[in-house]
Formats: sequence, C-alpha cells, structure tokens
Amino acid sequence: MPKTTVVLYRSASGEVPLLGWLDGLVEKARAKCLVRIERLGELGHELRRPEADYLRDGIHELRAKHDGINYRMLYFFHGREAVVVSHGIMKQRPDVPAREIDLALKRKEEFTRDPVAHSHEDQ
Repeated sequence: MPKTTVVLYRSASGEVPLLGWLDGLVEKARAKCLVRIERLGELGHELRRPEADYLRDGIHELRAKHDGINYRMLYFFHGREAVVVSHGIMKQRPDVPAREIDLALKRKEEFTRDPVAHSHEDQ
C-alpha cells in the first residue's frame, strides 16, 4: 500500500494550528501524537480504532492518551493520497465537541478551495 501524504492545515495568516498545539504538550503526549500522525501516513484510509475513528461529515480523529488525558487530532482526506490534519484538542468528555468538528469542516472547505495556500508539509 502506498504511503499517504500527510499535510498540516495552514491558515490564511500562515499559522499551523496543529504545530502550536503540539508545542504546548508534555513531551510524552507529543511523542504519542506524532506516532499517530506517522501511522496515519503509513495506513491512510485503513487506520482504524483504537488509533483513529470517524466522527462525521468526512472528519476523522486520531486518538492518543497519556496520564488519563485524551488527545485528539482532527483530520480529513483530500482524495486518496493525501490527508490533512486540521488541529488538536485535549478532551475529557466522551464526545468531541461539535464546535471542534465544525472548525475542522470549515478548514476542509478552505483547503478544498485552495490546497496550496492551506498546506504545510514540512513536518
């Protein structure tokens, strides 16, 4: 199976939300999240629970846990060969808040309109 290209979402202002979020995590949590991103690149559409799950409307979550805290990175696919990671959250409720999914959907629309402007591939 060919590797899936992982792209980090970049805002119009140049901010990469996932990178800022990862920078704020403790080292072990950040390492676990980075492993999930790597696995997403290796498996793409084939990545399943417990590492990933489908939320709704084309939005998925990467799942990691450290010290009782749930870390989630929301992502969407762009065709068959690319996946775009929108942003990350820490959560303690069972569900990902709807506003976070809505934010990922907004970013998906922006990315679809102009993939080059909203891509950050240098990981």
